[in-house]
Amino acid sequence: MRKDGSISSARWLFVGLVVALVAGKLFYATLQKHQIEQTAALFVGLPALLAILLALTPAPSSATGVILKGLTVLLLLSGVLLGEGFICILLAAPLFYIVGAAIGLVIDASERRRRRRNGGVYGLVLLTFLPLSLEGVHPRLSFQRNEEVAVERIVPVSASAVARAIASTPPLDRRLPTFLRLRFPTAQAVWGQGLEIEDYRAIRFSGVDDPPGILVLRITERSDGRVLFKAESDTSMISHWLSWKEAEVRWSAAGSSATRVSWTLRYKRLLDPAWYFGPWERYATRLLAGYLIDTVATPRDGSS
Repeated sequence: MRKDGSISSARWLFVGLVVALVAGKLFYATLQKHQIEQTAALFVGLPALLAILLALTPAPSSATGVILKGLTVLLLLSGVLLGEGFICILLAAPLFYIVGAAIGLVIDASERRRRRRNGGVYGLVLLTFLPLSLEGVHPRLSFQRNEEVAVERIVPVSASAVARAIASTPPLDRRLPTFLRLRFPTAQAVWGQGLEIEDYRAIRFSGVDDPPGILVLRITERSDGRVLFKAESDTSMISHWLSWKEAEVRWSAAGSSATRVSWTLRYKRLLDPAWYFGPWERYATRLLAGYLIDTVATPRDGSS
């Protein structure tokens, strides 16, 4: 507190952070209660709410600066605020900053035009983001969720060698692509083999901060050079972000000692907004499909 009895801007910012933290926690608890914590209400609505609360904090600097600094602190405290894993916060952080910066720039622009600083301006900004926050809270407010990603590669072995590799228990011991090593749940053990109907693969996942879970895939269709795995159950943390549907593998000769292999993954996107999380999930599953070709469909001993 200053000598004249007024509260310093640093203390006001601290008060604003505390208020935003409590409000964010209550907001998130409400979303959980109504089972809409995977929708845009969280990833757009929450940062919009936090940005408004932080912008209301008296400070000599710009609203944009206060919002971005405050969001940085709140994201670092996200374990208390959201209770989510690190990877969720990492992927959502750019969206938080985009929403916060947009609100801050609008408020700063209004201040530069010498408009009176009052709740009306902030309420108007919040109402602007309200429609964007509703995606996913109701089926009619959702975009297409079913996704399909396919990767095709030439493997330098015969088609019969590829078939034997796919029929074996997947090793999954090769190094994952960099993006998939960002503390996503990773495969710790695999069971199952064969390429006949009802044969299965069970993959045990666990992460640094996540409880273990098991994904079970079972073969439902089989033909020459093709096998279709359908997801039977998934108790891993991955099921919070997407719901696996099918994995289709095709292989055919591409020469005397080469095979064309395609790996198609089908899933249902569970995170909103679609414009933000859709590309992230497609990128991750495309990396995964390529990894599966290199690891599961390619013989480890290079036999043809």
